[in-house]
Amino acid sequence: MLENERHGPQFCLSVADSLPPQCGGADIVGWNWKAVRHESRDGVKWGEYTVVGTWDGARLTLTEPPKAPRRPDPDDEDSFASPCPTPAGGWKPVDPAQATEKSLQAAMRVARKSPQYAGAWVDQSYLGPGPIREFEGNDPAKLVLNVRFTGDLDGHERRVREVWGGALCVSPAKHTEAELRGIQMKVQKEIPGIQGSSVDTIKNRVSVTVFVVTDELRNDLDSRYGPGTVRAWGVLEPVAD
Repeated sequence: MLENERHGPQFCLSVADSLPPQCGGADIVGWNWKAVRHESRDGVKWGEYTVVGTWDGARLTLTEPPKAPRRPDPDDEDSFASPCPTPAGGWKPVDPAQATEKSLQAAMRVARKSPQYAGAWVDQSYLGPGPIREFEGNDPAKLVLNVRFTGDLDGHERRVREVWGGALCVSPAKHTEAELRGIQMKVQKEIPGIQGSSVDTIKNRVSVTVFVVTDELRNDLDSRYGPGTVRAWGVLEPVAD
């Protein structure tokens, strides 16, 4: 929640990394800074809270006093996990001499040249739970390069293997990255109320942010762009009666 000289109390959709912070969103009706702990600097007041109220499509009117912030559930530890089966003996380089940062960048260039390229990411989840030590996180020999394509997986794997000797998972995708970028642009133009969007390489879909997700919106997105192609996330969550 933030208020500055340009606007009254609003909940933040995104926050600029500055001091004081900057953000914008929908107005909050009934907010009282004197009733909550908050920070202030240079005429800006801000804080984190859980709020409950009624939404009229443009503003949130409080119906309960603000509470301590409810932290979102942490991301699934396996969110970056490779979809390929773990090889016999575990994930490890097949050619350590080519499991270098230079080779990793070369592999990415090879992958991105393909019109069937659907995205890439690195997986270090096999190192186990807990924080990854710095020397492990910076070691290309201790990661799995994941690359996705919409077709000819064997051919793409051979081409990537020409320059990359580290652990590798090549997996199929329904949409190329270029297709998803195009869908992202269409959604932003065609669907009212979109507050933000991104391409989710791992899930091979477009994610959009709106204030409230409805069944009508979900059905509309599936009808326009194909089932599961666009996933909507709500800034506000309905409160059970």
